[in-house]
Amino acid sequence: MTAEAMPGGFDLHTHSVFSDGTTTPTSIAFEAAAIGLDGFALTDHDTVAGWEEARIAAASVGVDVLPGIELTTHTGARSAHLLAYGPDPAHLGLGAKMTMLRDSRVARARAMADLLAPDFAVDWDAVLLAAGSSVGRPHIADALVAAGYAENRSAVFETILSPRGRYYMPIYALNTVEAVELVRAAGGLPVLGHPAANRMRTPFSAAELGELADAGLWGVELDHPENRADWVAPLRESAEALGLVVTGASDYHGAGKANRLGERRTSSDVVAEIRDHVAVPR
Repeated sequence: MTAEAMPGGFDLHTHSVFSDGTTTPTSIAFEAAAIGLDGFALTDHDTVAGWEEARIAAASVGVDVLPGIELTTHTGARSAHLLAYGPDPAHLGLGAKMTMLRDSRVARARAMADLLAPDFAVDWDAVLLAAGSSVGRPHIADALVAAGYAENRSAVFETILSPRGRYYMPIYALNTVEAVELVRAAGGLPVLGHPAANRMRTPFSAAELGELADAGLWGVELDHPENRADWVAPLRESAEALGLVVTGASDYHGAGKANRLGERRTSSDVVAEIRDHVAVPR
């Protein structure tokens, strides 16, 4: 039986069309029910815009949904993604930072499109139309794929829009410690996303994890399809020593990534523990 076909558990990291996924929250809910998940978390980048659709759709098919966000952060020179489960969407500080992150994402995408324009047929208006409410580097990649310059997003990220390439622009990000503290202030639980991803030069160190734990980090996403197995083992030891909860998730983006919904999961007991700590209703 494949991971996707196994019943139960939650996929705690998914993206919809409200950020850089290619499917709607409704489609994610229906697929979650079809593969036997107990539920899923919608964690679009720097936005809560898909929460209500996800809640309604999940209720209609009998699965649970945990509202979440993936915040763009950095630890020193290291890019870091922080998952926030159940924060209050009305929290002014969190809302202001998410607005800043979204606005900077649009400006960055426009700057990359301008850099590409002399060499590639990329129509900025078409990119905006296709992206909807939250435009970013993945949508520029989609335009390049549609124009025949690459096979898929991953190929674009490895070539034309590689961080080492001339068309890449750095992204604005919150300091990870600041983001952890902000999520806690908003009543949510912060979990460090994919800290051993194979695209990273080095995994998070025990010292870095310890600093985040001191700031209020609750968990760490170690069961993730992009984490390197040889990097995960020492992180598990560090997480256990620090009292951090280990979570699992697919980082599903629809057709935007090869990752499949439900291929990594978190137990329903852990999700119940999350709900005990946050105030956001089902």
